[in-house]
Amino acid sequence: KVMAKKSFFIPMAWIFELVLSSLAYIFLFYLNDYLTANLYYGTGVNWIYLPAGLRLFLTLIFGFSGAVGIALASFFISYYGAFSNDLIACIGTSLISGFAPYLARLFVLQNIQLAPDLSNLNFPNLCVCIVVYALLSAGLHQWWFATMGLADAGTFNHFSVMVFGDILGSLLLIFVAKSGIDLLKRFKQTAH
Repeated sequence: KVMAKKSFFIPMAWIFELVLSSLAYIFLFYLNDYLTANLYYGTGVNWIYLPAGLRLFLTLIFGFSGAVGIALASFFISYYGAFSNDLIACIGTSLISGFAPYLARLFVLQNIQLAPDLSNLNFPNLCVCIVVYALLSAGLHQWWFATMGLADAGTFNHFSVMVFGDILGSLLLIFVAKSGIDLLKRFKQTAH
């Protein structure tokens, strides 16, 4: 009897989602850094953090591939930025950045009966997703920063500001996206 060879295959759509997630996250991270430089609170903490909304969006839409894309992008950002001298800090931060929103996704899919295709995602459900994600992300990040002994991080104040920044950033990103979609719809209607 001849055994069939098993091959490892990654679908192109999954790779596309991963690359798109990585590039979008890197772009928005640096744009946020530029736009909100004066709103920096501490290591990894900003009063407005637009990429939080993108993290949640990418993991809600793409699931695991979005989480992996965010984690890879976060590793790149950490390694060439704040944590360039500490590979372990980069790995932990990137895993939390990518998988905290994914864990939040799993939590809300199970606990608020959100459909996996997001067909029943409304504003109240989205707000629950944002709050769950912000609490989980801030908690894990600040725990990691405290564990790593990073200066200017890991306190309750850092946690609170990070939760606030993630919620505000997520809501602002949704508002900008919704406004852009509405503007596009108006433009299409007047063009015809």
